[in-house]
Amino acid sequence: MSSKPERDTTRAGRQAGGAPVTLAELAAKLADIMAAPKDAAPVETLCLRPNYGQRDFVEEITVTRANGMPGERWNTAPWMRLADGSPDPRIQVSILGRRVMDAVWRDRENTPHPGDPIIADIDTSEANMPTGQLLAIGSAVLRVSDVFNDACVKWKTRYGKDAKDWIVLPENIPLRLRGVLCEVVQDGRIRLGDPIRKV
Repeated sequence: MSSKPERDTTRAGRQAGGAPVTLAELAAKLADIMAAPKDAAPVETLCLRPNYGQRDFVEEITVTRANGMPGERWNTAPWMRLADGSPDPRIQVSILGRRVMDAVWRDRENTPHPGDPIIADIDTSEANMPTGQLLAIGSAVLRVSDVFNDACVKWKTRYGKDAKDWIVLPENIPLRLRGVLCEVVQDGRIRLGDPIRKV
């Protein structure tokens, strides 16, 4: 495993360059995004963020209830904490739908990969993955949390204002376009190609 800049060189150039995506373009893509598979979609990309400005693209990750993903910064710099100051387990692992990533990430040479540990061609909407839904991936089991991923300021900076606004449109909030946040409920290993199965 080696550190790389915030750029997924395995997919670089699919949509090279160009202006940020617009709301009109995203609206036109929504039907296709929502037609993503509902279950058993294989993991297409695994990514660790050991530190700010780093992306490690790997073939396998370990997830644990105690430590989230070893090699990820959840333990040291979580964006949500519990009342006692410890990292909030509800944000240990995020899963982003590949069709959404493809829609917003246009300049793959100069704009960072979103950084989600798991990318898969799957529907992450509330209707398909309600809060509490268990997901078996490899030998691990994750639980979809109640925390809504509204896309941080980095998403807006990287992919444009419209890409951020699109996520939080009232009619789009139930679609969870920025993906799902999950808590580890069974330690295990996840490998590229493992299907994400609803339990």
